[in-house]
Amino acid sequence: MSMREGDNAVDQVGRVHDTRELNDHADAHDVKLTPFTIFRYIYSVILLIFSIVLVVALMFTGNTKLAADVNPWVALIVCILAVVWLSMIEGQQASLVGLPPIDPLLYKETHPVTYLNAANAFLGDNLDRYLMGRQFMVLLVVFIINLCGAPTSTDADVLGMPSWLKTIFLDVGLAMIIFTCQLGQLTTQVNASHCMLDFINNYFALFTLYVAMVIEFTGIMHSSYLIQNILSFASGKPIQSNEEPKKGVKFVFFWGRVLMSLAVLGFSLAVIVAALFQGKTMMAVKYPSVPNGVSIFLFLFLCCIVGLLEGMQIAFFAVAKLHDNERATSFFGRKTCDLLFKGNGQNLPGFMIGRQLTVVASFFIVASITSMNIQPGDGNIFGVSDGAQAFLNLGFHAAVVTTIIASITWQLAASAFPIAFLNFPVTYVLLVFALFLEWTGLCAGSWVLAHITKKIFGYEYDEVYIGTPEERAATKHEDENFADDTGKLYGGGFCGHAVGLHDVLDGPTSKETLVFEDEVAEAEEAV
Repeated sequence: MSMREGDNAVDQVGRVHDTRELNDHADAHDVKLTPFTIFRYIYSVILLIFSIVLVVALMFTGNTKLAADVNPWVALIVCILAVVWLSMIEGQQASLVGLPPIDPLLYKETHPVTYLNAANAFLGDNLDRYLMGRQFMVLLVVFIINLCGAPTSTDADVLGMPSWLKTIFLDVGLAMIIFTCQLGQLTTQVNASHCMLDFINNYFALFTLYVAMVIEFTGIMHSSYLIQNILSFASGKPIQSNEEPKKGVKFVFFWGRVLMSLAVLGFSLAVIVAALFQGKTMMAVKYPSVPNGVSIFLFLFLCCIVGLLEGMQIAFFAVAKLHDNERATSFFGRKTCDLLFKGNGQNLPGFMIGRQLTVVASFFIVASITSMNIQPGDGNIFGVSDGAQAFLNLGFHAAVVTTIIASITWQLAASAFPIAFLNFPVTYVLLVFALFLEWTGLCAGSWVLAHITKKIFGYEYDEVYIGTPEERAATKHEDENFADDTGKLYGGGFCGHAVGLHDVLDGPTSKETLVFEDEVAEAEEAV
């Protein structure tokens, strides 16, 4: 390229950036309102309010397990605390997997607690450890929310609803799904994905990080590392690590926890299977006509569905880096990629929202299938002590099994074999189903709540503090590029999210914005 051509390319970049006033970052990710968007927001918020009323009514009529066993006020307080903590767990993940590429010196002074979070999370392989512990926390908290707010019987009747409405919101569980997704997950994910620095600049986030790290340290989830090593061997791709290989006492301590985790996983599976065969779970209470064998099949089937959805998000982000002709090698793989990446790419964020709804719905059904219906001292499973039975009634064993078998294993497999996930026919079916759920707008109210909470807490988009990737590069603080992500829970696309870029929680990009971004990319490539 001649000097004259280079100067023209640089001028082109400047003109494109100046035209859109990129320095004004305050509304960089605000959703553009259309009549259809406003309609979805309104009806979704109405559904959320109705769902909250239903859940609270269930508690105070004694139709939830914790309300019936203890007290409705205890159920309400525990539920509120669980939802608040779940919102932090979900939002913190969006922040911590997005910040690693950013030079921490850019926010050390303005966000000291965020810097402290990052200093702990990004030391060695701590990000993997956090994600491992965090995954278990999500499942356990969701199971606790289920104990607090889910109806214990199909006969539960509140507010005098007609039978068809009761079937949809109570029996199918739509009220709990909307309640949990909007209040405990999507709202904070929307804010934290673009307000990473502000969202975790508090000690509640730091406490949550430490809890996740402690859970991982206990070794409960360590059997996942055995799966990680097996998949690494099968794929022929070494696991990337920021730490020295374990030797001596560290080696023995690590693999000792792996063996302990395998024992815990085996016992937890045995408890679930035994309870299902004996009809001692909430499934037998809520759906007494369902045979025990069918309950076991449903449990395994839902574990596979959740696992596929967990793996799909990893695989989709991984192949987003690849060229079109490298993304798939089969008929269904090409169908999946064509649907996922068509147009302006709006189906990728659509999948993420629909996926969240499907996963949460599956978690609540799994919770109903696996939750114990045994009063301590009345036929304890395997003859365990009353204290142990009371502990199992909280769903700890089910959270262990679901986290390892239905979540982490599939995420690691998708990280090692993303193309295989895309080629699998069921992947295409689940993608279509997730996109349909997103189209319904059931959780569109999350963006309304996110906007309200953003104003209340004074969150600013990250670009306000540290600029866009191009601006950071211009000030000698260029984002770090990450190497192979094989075997990582964040997969090929989560770690390395560039602060200041359009991403899955922005919602669809307009055609005008897409053309503009293409112009910027072409001009910068020319330079």
